[in-house]
Amino acid sequence: MPHLRHSARDRSLGDEQVDFKQIFSKLAEYDFDGWAGYGWEDCLKHPEVAAAEGARFIASHIIRVTDRAFDDFAAAGTEQDVVSRILGLA
Repeated sequence: MPHLRHSARDRSLGDEQVDFKQIFSKLAEYDFDGWAGYGWEDCLKHPEVAAAEGARFIASHIIRVTDRAFDDFAAAGTEQDVVSRILGLA
């Protein structure tokens, strides 16, 4: 994770203008299979508070990717005649 500095003072995640949603989207898009870590060095915030906030922050940005293509309705195991009836083809 990026180490952010502002006015010669370390900052906690989310205190700066970094697009973390975009970063985590790219990690998901490229099937990143590693860890998302949080390095805390905010000189004002209590370490236990920063750790709890950091864990929530990271967890809220992790994207659980699907195991099938968006339009892969066939993988649902639906019978062809049911699909045909739903579409008005039978």
